[in-house]
Amino acid sequence: MASLNYFPCTATLSHTPSRPTFPKPPSHRLQISSSISENKNIDIETNSNSQPKVDRRNMLLGLSSGSLYGAANLVINPRESSATPIQAPVLDSCGVATNLNNNKELDINCCPPTTDRIVDYRVPPVFQMKMRPSAHRVSPEYIFKYNMAIDRMKRLPKDDPRNFFQQANIHCAYCNGAYKQQEGQDGPDPSKFLQVHNSWLFFPFHRWYLYFYERILGKLINDPTFALPFWNWDNPKGMTIPPMFLDERSALYDKKRNKDSMPPAVVDLGLTDIKDPLQLVTNNLTIMYNEMIRGNSDVYGFMGKAYSQGDAPDRGPGSVERGSHTSVHWWVGDPNQPTREDLGNFYSAGRDPLFYCHHANVDRMWTLWQYFIPSNKVPYKRITETDFLNASFLFYDENAQLVRVTVQDCLDNLRMGYEFERIDLPWLDYRPPPQTVGARIRRANTKSAQPNTVFPLKLDQIVRVFVQKTKKGKADEVLVLEDMEVDTSKLLKFDVFVNDEDDNVFELDKAAYLGTYAQLPHKSATNSTVKTSISLKLTDLYDDMDNIDDDETVLVTLVPRHQGEGITIGGIKIIEAPPPAKKPAA
Repeated sequence: MASLNYFPCTATLSHTPSRPTFPKPPSHRLQISSSISENKNIDIETNSNSQPKVDRRNMLLGLSSGSLYGAANLVINPRESSATPIQAPVLDSCGVATNLNNNKELDINCCPPTTDRIVDYRVPPVFQMKMRPSAHRVSPEYIFKYNMAIDRMKRLPKDDPRNFFQQANIHCAYCNGAYKQQEGQDGPDPSKFLQVHNSWLFFPFHRWYLYFYERILGKLINDPTFALPFWNWDNPKGMTIPPMFLDERSALYDKKRNKDSMPPAVVDLGLTDIKDPLQLVTNNLTIMYNEMIRGNSDVYGFMGKAYSQGDAPDRGPGSVERGSHTSVHWWVGDPNQPTREDLGNFYSAGRDPLFYCHHANVDRMWTLWQYFIPSNKVPYKRITETDFLNASFLFYDENAQLVRVTVQDCLDNLRMGYEFERIDLPWLDYRPPPQTVGARIRRANTKSAQPNTVFPLKLDQIVRVFVQKTKKGKADEVLVLEDMEVDTSKLLKFDVFVNDEDDNVFELDKAAYLGTYAQLPHKSATNSTVKTSISLKLTDLYDDMDNIDDDETVLVTLVPRHQGEGITIGGIKIIEAPPPAKKPAA
């Protein structure tokens, strides 16, 4: 079982967390630079002019060796920017959620309270680091405190924006097309609504959302050190719903959950519907390895595609969003509810307290990927485009003040004042075993349509198709599934295999498994069908196959996990992977 290492640190300052953030790795796997020379001009500004600026170098050195980040991953070579970042929404344009089965309005107002007074938020200085704990390792005292905080949040007046259900409405409004985009200087179509999923906004939006949610809970129990727990579904010891959410007398309980997903059921990150717990665990670890290490050729493969003002939504989700994140939502949501409420649908997800524990682990995945995943996979993991950094949202803080925040101020969880409890990362070295000879012979006897005769295709059954490589050998290539038309009112999921020898689509722990696409149902304010695309890195898969050097084509298998139609694949192609971004000069 592999773990992650800490950077060496010899400086000693005033603050040291009670426990390190992440575990140690084997020495042969990771080599991560701890140089901080590139951060000389990066400061933390405070809310008040009377408060000091804290130099990031000193802050990091004072946190302990377990929290020191390497500066080598802080910058990527930026693309050309359109200079039209997504702006905070027009609040008075907010609408209600819709039952996606019958297109009728639901009996819930999807809009939180509004106010004319908006303050630009500045992250306050960090005097004591919060430690977000694993939900499977918390003490009875912590559970009591967490339950009390949620209970008090639920008892707030209904028109208080900090009320539990108003907080759920905030997620509903941002994720279901209830908020309109701001009309910019170029006059984008004002009928286009915001959607913070399926793009590079996914991680930043949810980080800010949890940040203020956590601060509200802390104020309600007069404990500024309170930190949300994370559901570590990426570790076998955490692959069941955490016990604290199962007590029907607790404020943490939600009756709208899938009864078949209650412990000891193991979470199915692949939505394969298999019941063998051992196979589920190995599938889950393989999925995490692919999402975090094997499947991304650049920063956008993990973060999601660019989304600027005036763009149609659903640009293209990153690996975690379209994988483990979506699967956990659907696995917990109640199948007996009209649209898989609560956790299984965007509009209602925030009404289950488990949502925030789930997304705390999603946020942890972002932190792990930014700073602790081997840099040779994706050397530069920061997006420096202004359309990303200057995108903004509106949230209510712990004092019920409406504040405006930007993406650039949430890129570092330490700067925001929290870190994560140390747990092992068994997926870190969970590389599938090499695939040996035999697949080529089987492929020769496989009846598969050629690309020019099959596309566009409706993915309502397993599809196998030959795809031309760019050249022979184990090239550095990317598989692109383009012009995918998806019905946003449905759960859609399919897995991708390459040169699969045994065609056992329920076992994912093999070299042939390349990745997945999945989406939860959500409201679209303009059209229920959108176009999107995904890219999956082939380089490591080729390395894991012994018989691919002389092949001019590969056999791609698409396995739908959803029922019926809902997705059309416009085309499949293999392209050369873009060259690694060069680090800009200092």
